[in-house]
Parts: sequence; C-alpha cells; structure tokens
Amino acid sequence: MFDTVVVATDGSDSVKRAVDIALDLADRFDAEVHALSVVDASEVDASPEQLRAELRTALETTADAALATVEERAERDVTTATREGRPAVEICEYAREIDADVIATGTRGRHGENRLLLGSVAERIVRTSPVPVLTVRQLEPAGDGDGEEGDEIASNA
Repeated sequence: MFDTVVVATDGSDSVKRAVDIALDLADRFDAEVHALSVVDASEVDASPEQLRAELRTALETTADAALATVEERAERDVTTATREGRPAVEICEYAREIDADVIATGTRGRHGENRLLLGSVAERIVRTSPVPVLTVRQLEPAGDGDGEEGDEIASNA
C-alpha cells in the first residue's frame, strides 16, 4: 500500500511525533523513507541583505540537524534532501519527483475556536499535495486543562 513515505521535517517540536508515526508507518509497510527539510526562501529574502548569507547558513544547519534526527530515529536507511524555496511547494514537488505514496508532516496544535486549523505549511500541503497527506498533531502535555487526551490525525486520503 505504501512503498515510499516522505517525512517533511523542520526539526521543531511539532514534527517530532510526525517523524515517529511516519517511521512506524514505513516499518509496517516496509516502505522507503525520504526525509525532506526545506529552507524557507521567504525568510531569507525578508531579512536585511547583510544578514542573508548568515541566516541561510543557520537555516541550512537547522535543516541538516532535523534530517539527522530522522536518520537517528529510523531503523532503516533514510534518503535525505534539503531544498530551498516555499516549503509546501517544495514538499509537494519532491513527492511528485520520487513518486511518493504519502507525505507525513506535523501540524501546530491550536486551542479554542481554531483547534481544528492546521499550521499554514501543513494546510497548504494538504490542499495541494498530489498524494495523501498524514498530518500529526503534537500531543498536549498532561494537565493542560482541556480535558482531552488522545491523538488527532487528519488526512486528505
């Protein structure tokens, strides 16, 4: 069913559970794992010109660390890639290029009225992806006061 899983990662806390769930999915289906991190070109372009090279280097270092984390957590080989551009566009394009079966990504959990909203990158991926998208919400710490425990996983499949 799933031969190729793309794990979109930025190394943030909100993606850690997504990495674990994506790797579990890949293990269950004996699928190839591709980890992708995207350096957001708009962040670089929006910075003062004298800081752009330094910011790009910092973002690339963060991307490398995020990919290394996926490799460390995996019990299989992981193909890694870093791209620069608009994250949602680059993730979807990468999935097309490698003929992926699913993209896994984290999403920022929200409280109150906006609880069901995804992070902006995750939302764009879900809306534009050529393949199913597994979004994984980070669990709230115990005792957060909302009375709910449990995973929320959304998919466009």
